[in-house]
Amino acid sequence: MKPLGILGGTFDPVHYGHLRPAQEVLRALDLAEIRFIPAANPPHRRPPVATAEQRWRMVTLAVAGVPGFVVDKREIIRGGLSYTVETLESLRQEWASRSLCLMMGMDAFAGMGSWHQAERLPTLANIIVMTRPGWDFFGNEELPSWVQDRIEPDREKLIQSINGKIFFQAVTPQPISATQVREAIARGEPVENFIPPTVLEYIRANRIYRLKELDGKRL
Repeated sequence: MKPLGILGGTFDPVHYGHLRPAQEVLRALDLAEIRFIPAANPPHRRPPVATAEQRWRMVTLAVAGVPGFVVDKREIIRGGLSYTVETLESLRQEWASRSLCLMMGMDAFAGMGSWHQAERLPTLANIIVMTRPGWDFFGNEELPSWVQDRIEPDREKLIQSINGKIFFQAVTPQPISATQVREAIARGEPVENFIPPTVLEYIRANRIYRLKELDGKRL
């Protein structure tokens, strides 16, 4: 069976910086699908501005009709702090012998050591790190030894492994942040180049990211 991609996040709101790299990884690694998993309460950042239900709805709208994109609500249903290790455990109960690929950007990867039970993540899934083109992971002294020991440069060997591998996949840079989108919406500036039209329509209809809601929550 083809591997399953897993992309978690706050998605406050979901934007093309999430969607476009995910499409590139889906095609490059020939994944069966990518499951977008909105966090209920992210433990490593400030509380989201939009509610969990609103963020789930925005992701649902963003991926509707996109082949290979699926929304997974398990963290919101579970509630509490959204620990990736618990989500992977839940997924592994459903797919005991299937390749699971946890996707993340370079910033998240660099801080992964501080995550809850981070040492268990490679025992539950492979890790796909989305990098900028030209980034060379071989001989990179910034990578800890446990990372160096798990690096897999061969795509075919990666997709044949159910867990334990770290693979670096170059994607086209997308200079978009959720903070940038929220603040642009609050100022009434155009954001059509940042988020899908269905998501923007939902934000406007529900009056999300107004200035008073962002007060004190700017990152």
